[in-house]
Amino acid sequence: MLKDILKEKDYLPILKMNDGSDVTRENWQERRAELIELLEKYSYGHTPKCPVKVSGEVTFTDANSYAGKVLNQKIDLTFETEHGKTTFPFEIFIPYKVKRPAAFLNLAFGRVPHRYIPVEEITDAGYALIVVDYRDMVNDKLRGDYSDGIAAHFGTTIDRGPEEWGKIGMWAYGASRILDYLIAERSEEINTERVAVVGHSRLGKTALWCAAQDERFAMSISNDSGYGGAASSKHGNGERVDDFIKCGSWDWYCENFKLFRAELEDEKPYDQSFLLALIAPRYLAIGSAKLDRGADPESEFLTTLHASPAWELLGEKGLITPDRMPTVGDHFMDGKVGYHYRDGRHFFSREDWNIYFKFLDEKFKD
Repeated sequence: MLKDILKEKDYLPILKMNDGSDVTRENWQERRAELIELLEKYSYGHTPKCPVKVSGEVTFTDANSYAGKVLNQKIDLTFETEHGKTTFPFEIFIPYKVKRPAAFLNLAFGRVPHRYIPVEEITDAGYALIVVDYRDMVNDKLRGDYSDGIAAHFGTTIDRGPEEWGKIGMWAYGASRILDYLIAERSEEINTERVAVVGHSRLGKTALWCAAQDERFAMSISNDSGYGGAASSKHGNGERVDDFIKCGSWDWYCENFKLFRAELEDEKPYDQSFLLALIAPRYLAIGSAKLDRGADPESEFLTTLHASPAWELLGEKGLITPDRMPTVGDHFMDGKVGYHYRDGRHFFSREDWNIYFKFLDEKFKD
């Protein structure tokens, strides 16, 4: 059944090189480079090279937060490039109950406290939590406002070149700079080989693009990310290119993103299954909600399924699912690729977090 559905969708092949030859374990890195090049050229834009130096200054410490169970710190992160220095803040929560815990790096819609961020539940579950408000890295004022943060630092303007990066790329770049700091300065407190980058909605798109490029992340978690995230960018039933242009969020992407409007929507030379496959052979978890039609949950599942052979090529188990479309309450978590389908609308709920805890508990149980 599922094989027939995928055949009808006619998704682009992942395990074929651009010249039509087969992808193997031996040339997988070459295929990775091809996939990234396509996504940079037509979707997210090109990411600048890594900075010369990254440092962090602790500006606040509470060693007794959350009933004395958690170390909470606020940190100003500074990175230096050939364009000079830029700084943005983030926050860290480390539970005392676990030595060198795995961590969630949460790309967030605000600072703590926030309805999407159950800090105590996360730390009680034995995980460290790093929270960055995405707007502290660059604004989300839409329609090409690149006047602050990472955008201004690199001189990005509304008159970008066709392949110059958009804000999803900038937020992803900022997340990687936080990981730079964690590895350099906090690896005795946090297991930096087990950091999952996690986001919801547009930040779920960002978490995927971040981990796709930065292989140091052990896992990517994308919750209700939809178009530009886990949902197919071809033959889908959710948002389309014109929707982003109308509301001004085209600046999340590169200018070439605008090429595929209306009847050209399904003519793209790339698809989101490319993005998911780039996370292989690491861990990936995708969450969908039944009533979140804009995010196209059916497409999120099928794209995840279509990307799964990349894990199998590399000797791992990808998405393990019964031969049917998911129903509400399904949690497919046995492989290195997890997928769940819950009831309700577009939201980062406690139900979602609890499923991601369960997934990580199983995968990082040692």
